Amino acid sequence: MAPSTKYIFITGGVTSSLGKGIIAASLAKLLQAKGFSVAIQKFDPYLNIDPGTLNPYEHGECYVTEDGAETDLDLGHYERFLNTTTSQLNNVTTGRIYNNVITKERRGEYLGKTVQVIPHITDEIKRNFFKLGEEEKYDVIITEIGGCVGDIESLPFIEAVRQAKWDIGSNNFLVIHLTLIPYLAAAKELKTKPTQHSVKQLLEAGIQPDILVCRSEHHLPLEVKKKLALFCNVEFNCVIEAMDADTIYDVPLLMKKEKLDERVLSKLKLSSKNNTELEQWKDFLGRLKNPTQEINVGLVGKYVSLPDAYKSIIESFIHAGAPSECKVNLNLISSEELHPESINKKLEDLDGILVAPGFGERGLEGKIETVKFARENKIPFFGICLGMQVAVIEFARNVIGLEKANSTEMDINTPHPVIDLMEEQKNIVQMGGTMRLGSYPCEIKKGSKAAQAYGKTKNMERHRHRYEFNNKYLELFQENGMIPSGINPESGLVEIIELKNHPWFVGTQFHPEYKSTVLNPHPLFVKFIEAIIENKKNK
Repeated sequence: MAPSTKYIFITGGVTSSLGKGIIAASLAKLLQAKGFSVAIQKFDPYLNIDPGTLNPYEHGECYVTEDGAETDLDLGHYERFLNTTTSQLNNVTTGRIYNNVITKERRGEYLGKTVQVIPHITDEIKRNFFKLGEEEKYDVIITEIGGCVGDIESLPFIEAVRQAKWDIGSNNFLVIHLTLIPYLAAAKELKTKPTQHSVKQLLEAGIQPDILVCRSEHHLPLEVKKKLALFCNVEFNCVIEAMDADTIYDVPLLMKKEKLDERVLSKLKLSSKNNTELEQWKDFLGRLKNPTQEINVGLVGKYVSLPDAYKSIIESFIHAGAPSECKVNLNLISSEELHPESINKKLEDLDGILVAPGFGERGLEGKIETVKFARENKIPFFGICLGMQVAVIEFARNVIGLEKANSTEMDINTPHPVIDLMEEQKNIVQMGGTMRLGSYPCEIKKGSKAAQAYGKTKNMERHRHRYEFNNKYLELFQENGMIPSGINPESGLVEIIELKNHPWFVGTQFHPEYKSTVLNPHPLFVKFIEAIIENKKNK
């Protein structure tokens, strides 16, 4: 750890899903605006090594970093807010901690000691707390502890936080506790008791929170703040109100108004390096909140009952709509409900269609019908990962005439495997961390829609998939009008497909949504929205 690095730990109480990630990202944004270099990391208490094998219904989407780490979706928030990249180091799970310790024990690194939760597991957690600081690149490192205080899984992490204070010194250490102040409608009263209990559990673990951030649907009256300060042993001006916001992008400005950043700097004895007023951020919010036009886009996937499964895509539409001052009304549509006889009724009011990524056969035929509808009715279309593969299958079946064309993921015996496993993937037995993951180069054909969007012919994009376009069929597709407009220069694999004679029909094997941020919306999403607006005008 760098001696000058300050460490902030964010814990949560009362209930999960209060938005620790958004508070962490918002605080980091405010500190960044004051001239500090900030990193955020997430420690998750579950036993999976990473979320790569988790069903999206369990934990929302799996976010992929530049270096190919499959991580928690909160890392997406960190990147979108800070406009900086994260890596394998920024997300650690209990599974990884125990795996590291057991591997060391098997190698004999503990010299015959009895391996225990304290000190061996907690030492490994602390080693990971401080790993980012070893680079000496950051003034402040914010660590979000997943789950709730009191969860049995969180105990070693909370203990490691307690110990960290004595390792780095109290001037370099700060704990922010995010909690809930529920409103009882029958009593017309905000209740502080759940927060008191939550802080009491922290105190029992040996941690005194420095700042309380209180989520609430209502403003906290002075008396409530005073009561919280008194019973939770926190200074009055360190009880911070966090009201529900219209958009998560309001939260940095709300936290600035509550002076969260000032309280943090004061506690850590840091003086502001500069005081930018977040002008670009405010400009983005101004455009977001005052649209001059709106469009209806269908997001077709199989996990639509949990929007967090498509978090990065949903946020990418928000980022990309703002430059055009366009409100994107996203309709999440289950691909399992789309059948040839009903598809017109379900999709006819859409101005654009995105077919989402995913794995497995469920809902595939509905996605194929969706692509056919978009292609034949000249509706701007964007396919991501499996969405691109589905576009290839649909084209093979309905344009080229290969009726039983499919991906070998769905039908191992298909006579026309237009999507197939890469050779190096064919003998893989383990599922976790074995796909084509992380950043790969893409060369883009001049004059293509993709080249117009990017404004350049070389780019790096992030991947998370096992199956690829089968290059044995490449010429056949080109002869029939589907263009491979993006190619990986090292492997020759198809990265982007486009259709001629269509307002906007683009599919990408990579995940552009992972690289979209507030200040740098992804060019393909921007161009997709512009194409929808243009197509709507010309109707």
